[in-house]
Amino acid sequence: MSGCVFCGIVADETPAFRVADEPDGVAFLDTRPVFKGHVLVVPRTHLVALADLPGESLAGYFGLVRRLAVAVEAGTEAGGTFVAMNNKVSQSVPHLHTHVVPRTKGDGLRGFFWPRTRYADDAEAETYAARITAAL
Repeated sequence: MSGCVFCGIVADETPAFRVADEPDGVAFLDTRPVFKGHVLVVPRTHLVALADLPGESLAGYFGLVRRLAVAVEAGTEAGGTFVAMNNKVSQSVPHLHTHVVPRTKGDGLRGFFWPRTRYADDAEAETYAARITAAL
């Protein structure tokens, strides 16, 4: 869809630190992560909400999300992950996406307040993307 930043990333027209590019979706680092290694998983097709995802795509898309949850944990040496999705309300980009956030005990994340951070530079982001991709 024209003007959608996530569609631009899927089409490889908008730069992103990709960790997966598969028929069921594309995964890349969030540019303003809750914690470093925070990944967004998007379907290749422009869809706004979970209800728009065709039933026949559920297994493939959520299979990718599940694999990314394991890879983010391993690639960032986290204690676990937080997997979440906003549906229309609070979507900063109106394209279906699932957040996979690395978590560690005592990391300070509470409730639905998501403080954001930044990577020091592109090299640091590339390092996190490579570690997660390798863990896939």
